[in-house]
Amino acid sequence: MINSPVQKIKERLSIEDVVSSYIKLDHAGSNLKANCPFHNEKTPSFFVSPDRGSYYCFGCGAKGDIFTFVEEFEGLDFKGALKLLAGKAGVILEQYNNEEESEKERLYRAMEEATNFFVDNLSKNKKVLEYLKSRGLLDSSISDFRIGFASEDWRQVYNYLKTKKFSDKEIELAGLAKKPDDQSKAMYDRFRGRIMFPISDSSGRVIAFSGRLFIDDGKSAKYLNSPDTPIFSKSSVLYGLDKAKESIRKNNFSILVEGQFDLVLSHQAGFKNTVATSGTALTDRAVSKENIVSNLGLIRRLSGNIVLAFDADKAGLNASTRASKIALSLDMDVKVASLPEGVDPADLISKVGKDAWHEAIRNSKHIIEFLLNKILNNKTKDSRYIGREIKERILPYVDSINSSIEKAHFIKLISDMSQISEEALKDDLKKVEQESKFEKKEIEEAKNIESKMFRKDYIERRLLGIILWQKTLKIQSLDTEVLLKEIVDILKINEEELLERVKNNKEDLIFEAEVFYTNDMDIKKDVLELLNNLKEEYLKEDLANKMQELHICEIKKENDKSSQILKEINEINNKIQEIKNGRIKK
Repeated sequence: MINSPVQKIKERLSIEDVVSSYIKLDHAGSNLKANCPFHNEKTPSFFVSPDRGSYYCFGCGAKGDIFTFVEEFEGLDFKGALKLLAGKAGVILEQYNNEEESEKERLYRAMEEATNFFVDNLSKNKKVLEYLKSRGLLDSSISDFRIGFASEDWRQVYNYLKTKKFSDKEIELAGLAKKPDDQSKAMYDRFRGRIMFPISDSSGRVIAFSGRLFIDDGKSAKYLNSPDTPIFSKSSVLYGLDKAKESIRKNNFSILVEGQFDLVLSHQAGFKNTVATSGTALTDRAVSKENIVSNLGLIRRLSGNIVLAFDADKAGLNASTRASKIALSLDMDVKVASLPEGVDPADLISKVGKDAWHEAIRNSKHIIEFLLNKILNNKTKDSRYIGREIKERILPYVDSINSSIEKAHFIKLISDMSQISEEALKDDLKKVEQESKFEKKEIEEAKNIESKMFRKDYIERRLLGIILWQKTLKIQSLDTEVLLKEIVDILKINEEELLERVKNNKEDLIFEAEVFYTNDMDIKKDVLELLNNLKEEYLKEDLANKMQELHICEIKKENDKSSQILKEINEINNKIQEIKNGRIKK
């Protein structure tokens, strides 16, 4: 008898069903292949095995089953992937016992309660509803996006959540209330007098809010966003992505706007493939490149084509600069929609009409051509100014492109339109390449960190979850002490340090292992494979470090040391090959 929801889902959804709903798969013998969605490649190295119910990428090492695929592709945790796949498979998940809820589960529930509270508040406030409708929003859009309102009251949401048995710590952790400097005073609501836009993860769970000030008091920020919390990271979600992802896949391009009104009205106008940066970290200058890579990575997996539709003012253009360069380096095709000066997408749709928005998207131009037109259309400037602007504002984008053929195409285009010789442009491009090499290296490292960290963390988490779950059982099917020692030996840390890493996620890890392995006869086989995967990830890390050491020794001409490092590199390569050979023989 199958009791586990994971087993029920796997009975109904094959690896081919799930992966092919995200990316195009081609037959390769008994397997299926595709370009890997987790790293840039031109030749397919991503293989799906229907017999094993798993996938493996020979390029970046991504591997797993339908749950790991959805987690990494959608940027979800295990429970989010479980919820999403259960919905696809028609499997009803049992309600969690509130007394046994993990900290994160309690936070998700607090956010859901707050969303319902804000929605109810809006229904009682005619002035705010009238304002939303004056901006062009329909009742159906207000309802679909669960837009709400936080009143001016200092403790309304806090008091409501207290009646729902949430603790002060949970309400603060969720980012819904703050502690005053004077500890003797009560906590107060973070969001007051604001139109509330819930931000959801890919599975539709509310994880954060972006609040727009309703009445400008001259002191408060126009927008106030949730802080990073245990369930919300600005780098792992874009506003509206949960509603846009199917349309992005279907239409093979995404539209990126800045504000919530821009997004809701774009969806209302028929462009459901629109996502927004507001409330997240994509256009924040202070945010790290890892965050931008992560945010853009979520969209790129759905489609490599993106249209930026930011305000036509200087701030809007500046906001797109970093994101565009990184998008180009991720091999995305980046276009820009031309908007009238001082008009944002929401105004264009509500005041001019949805046809004008359709036209702006349809006539969008590649970012290099878009910026070039802006420079060349400035009739007051001479040829020297134009040449300088092209070098400073256009060539960095050409440099961000990986393809030599595409670079040559844009050099010719710039030359034809500006009457500057291709040779002069190529000379300046070489200088730009030198100036930006450190930035490009940072972006490349950010891309590698983003993919590697997920896989290492995932494997560690799954193994530690199995150990913690087994320890709760009267009869264990594994020797947890031996398993813990093996993990410690691979990671080269002590047991206390390892268990400290997962102290705050303990209940989540136990839940994941229990759901996966209850009544599963193959747990020992899975543990062996997970251990091999963990060894391989750390061996690859050692190999990269040794290669760096070798490079330094060769520069310094330290021949004896170079020979020793080469032997160590050979030993590491042999160990990695042994693991791969063992995987092929299975």
